Amino acid sequence: MFEYIKGPLAEVTPTYAVVDTAAGIGYMTLISLNTYEAIMNMKGEVRLLIQEVIREDAWTLYGFAEARERDLFRLLTSVSGVGPGTAMLILSSLPPSELKSVITSGDHTRLKSVKGIGAKTAQRIIVDLKDKIKPQDDALLPQSSLPSRDSAVYEEALAALTALGFQRAQSQKVLKRVFDADPAIRVEAAIKAALGMM
Repeated sequence: MFEYIKGPLAEVTPTYAVVDTAAGIGYMTLISLNTYEAIMNMKGEVRLLIQEVIREDAWTLYGFAEARERDLFRLLTSVSGVGPGTAMLILSSLPPSELKSVITSGDHTRLKSVKGIGAKTAQRIIVDLKDKIKPQDDALLPQSSLPSRDSAVYEEALAALTALGFQRAQSQKVLKRVFDADPAIRVEAAIKAALGMM
């Protein structure tokens, strides 16, 4: 069982990262937007905490920049009806501190705004996890300054949304609204904004 993978980043996108190891093996791990934001500008080695999901037809590694996000992933996937893909979509839509607040305050509406989360699933997540999550103890961090918009940012955001299961035409329409509102938006912020509008 893997605990973490450490090494230089060979490739990173908003949905996965490939980490080179000393053995010359590159491990692909699926990541959330929060982890992407944390590691995308790292130089040298990165260290991703790992959660393995082994099924009959696949062996998938999920990577996390920090323990609290992995802990939330484990809690989310313990809820009936919430698989790893849905858990990663939730974690990409809500930063860990906000997700904790949403669950502990019983904010069904905010959870239902995530694609694929209906009223029953949102209620189940809150009922199952409310007593397992400590009250909010870290404030939301302000957004840092954003670089200039370019086509690469738009294309990366579009690729991430389609990889998450959204139709290309719908993603393009929503991203147009996001970039019209803030032409200098960063890719991870653009994806989060788009997820909130889907």
